[in-house]
Amino acid sequence: MSATRATRVLTGITTSGTPHLGNYVGAVRPAIAASRAPATESFYFLADLHSLIKAQDPAMTQRSTLEIAATWLAAGLEPDKVWFYRQSDIPEITELTWLLTCVAGKGILNRAHAYKAAVDRNRADGEDDDAGVSAGLFMYPVLMAADILIFNADRVPVGRDQIQHIEMARDFGQRFNHVYGRDWFSLPEAVIDEQVATLPGLDGRKMSKSYGNTIPLFVPREELRRLVFSIVTDSRAPGEPKDTGGSALFQLFQAFASADETAAFAQAYADGIGWGDAKQRLFERVDVELAPLRDRYDTLMARPGDIEDILRDGARRLRERYATPLLAQLRHAVGLRDLAAQAVDERTAAVDAVRALPVFKQYREDAGFSFKLVDGDVLLLQGARFDAPRDAGQLIARLRRGEGALGEGEGGAVLLDGQRVGELVDGQPFASLTDALARLREAEAAA
Repeated sequence: MSATRATRVLTGITTSGTPHLGNYVGAVRPAIAASRAPATESFYFLADLHSLIKAQDPAMTQRSTLEIAATWLAAGLEPDKVWFYRQSDIPEITELTWLLTCVAGKGILNRAHAYKAAVDRNRADGEDDDAGVSAGLFMYPVLMAADILIFNADRVPVGRDQIQHIEMARDFGQRFNHVYGRDWFSLPEAVIDEQVATLPGLDGRKMSKSYGNTIPLFVPREELRRLVFSIVTDSRAPGEPKDTGGSALFQLFQAFASADETAAFAQAYADGIGWGDAKQRLFERVDVELAPLRDRYDTLMARPGDIEDILRDGARRLRERYATPLLAQLRHAVGLRDLAAQAVDERTAAVDAVRALPVFKQYREDAGFSFKLVDGDVLLLQGARFDAPRDAGQLIARLRRGEGALGEGEGGAVLLDGQRVGELVDGQPFASLTDALARLREAEAAA
């Protein structure tokens, strides 16, 4: 990976159901804001292939994909400034899924949370472990890994329940790198937003389709008003002070209002505002933000061909720039080659030379993360321990690029800018390490 390229951030978008206020505040709005960060290359894809694991109503799949795409565009996603595409429009993703499947360990897939949960339910019901479990559900983590690795994403924003899938993507990518002798894939990091907003629904519980308590994002203005006025409140009368803590109305208002507006609303609660007046103020504040988005959404939904063109154009450009060239290299790396070529030609020799290069290997330890540098059968460098895999990965990147002053300390310690980053193994000379790193840099420069 180039030291100067922008950080690649990849976000998968679920294409099932109708978006509601909770989706907007918790996912759509912050993700669009993040897409405008400097030095960032953002990838947003509609995960329609993933949706087929659960949704097998073709008309519903098509409609949901259209609604979700229109939602993100109406909310401000700019397809000329980010990569916005549909997963199924990148056939290289499915091909890479198979290449990764051939190096993925079944034991790891057995431990995937969704699969284990299905097995546990079956056992509780006295059924066979795999009753009702599709191969799609079982292989979901490999497809997700392909989504990420096809574009060598650096960061993937996910909820805590998805961290395991990012770790699996790292594992599959690292295994492929090891088997085929080159760092074909950079290893992604999960990004967890601890401040993700969770909105209450009409009944005070978390807004969720499964509870049937949602406020759809782009319902007509009068329907929005009706839903807001149906939010459950307590029996305190006008003039009685009201608590903001635990108030669904207040939490919803806060999600759309400025700090000053929120403070004024809190004061109104203390002054005994009536619930009807409070709901009217909430409705007006939400509608101020959503009205222009609703107009754009309605315009987009009336012109589905425009959305189709945007998605296809994004996929076409993305394939040309990244996916197709990478898959051509990966096909050659695994041996899916032109049979008319000589058994040993310049390309084969180049690949063999790459396979002979030193290799960095990252791995998890009980108390953290580490790495090692192996040159053929020789272990040259044992890295120090790190609390996070990203720290180890960043150090490896610096070593590969030759950044900083590399030196030798006492007892075979390896120093970078005076800080210990590892140690030479079994009396290996420091010159062997510098030579191995130089060969890596030369090979990458040539590539």
